[in-house]
Amino acid sequence: MNILDKIIETKRVEVANQKKVVSITQLEKYPGFSRKCNSLKANLLKDGASGIIAEFKQKSPSKGEINFSAKVETVTKGYVEAGASCLSVLTDYEYFGGNLANLAKARETNPFTPILRKDFMIDTYQIVEAKAYGADVILLIAACLGKEQALELAKKAKELGLDVLMEIHNAEELEVVNDYVDIVGVNNRNLKTFEVSVETSVQLSKLIPEKFVKISESGLSGAKEIKYLKENGFKGFLIGETFMKTDNPGEACKKLISEL
Repeated sequence: MNILDKIIETKRVEVANQKKVVSITQLEKYPGFSRKCNSLKANLLKDGASGIIAEFKQKSPSKGEINFSAKVETVTKGYVEAGASCLSVLTDYEYFGGNLANLAKARETNPFTPILRKDFMIDTYQIVEAKAYGADVILLIAACLGKEQALELAKKAKELGLDVLMEIHNAEELEVVNDYVDIVGVNNRNLKTFEVSVETSVQLSKLIPEKFVKISESGLSGAKEIKYLKENGFKGFLIGETFMKTDNPGEACKKLISEL
């Protein structure tokens, strides 16, 4: 069993338990559920957009603790002031140290910036939950979803006004992408070996239909890499660890954007 399988196994238990605590009917009464979403797709296509999707991430299975002292309000505010096109907030606790409270705090602090709920989505309940807590975009990971399940989740997200980001790791996973998807993200990290290569994005870029906005994820650290990816059709660049391992993530984000 690889790490992704373990995460999904844990997630099934978490979601089942959470459904017993807060019902969908209750979630639909949360203030965040009725708000109009900010479109990540539209933001990435704006003239002069940085394309940076700046992530609040405190730990990961591959790197362990990254930055437990960081405050989500301070970091995300710094990202927005730096010129980030979108915020990404981890809500998985077991493996990434995230939670839904951080998503809500990021939303309250940054009302007009698109926010991606970064988690392992396996149930439509989580889509409703994402909207209720203030997300504008949800992540679907092709590696852990079948075509029918991905279609069901993406369709539900669009019904609620959320943008859909589908993450792929290889050409075969493109089969899971459907017409409800707005953005296709290429994760440069091999889920089996954890090795990272930006060339994964470059190779898969040629296979992704033009109707989808393309973003690159994992292992991005410098302006040179991002410029190279822009030349290969990418509009968005998800960066977390590079910023979060510094004392001032917002300032690190500002420095990178100024170099672009």
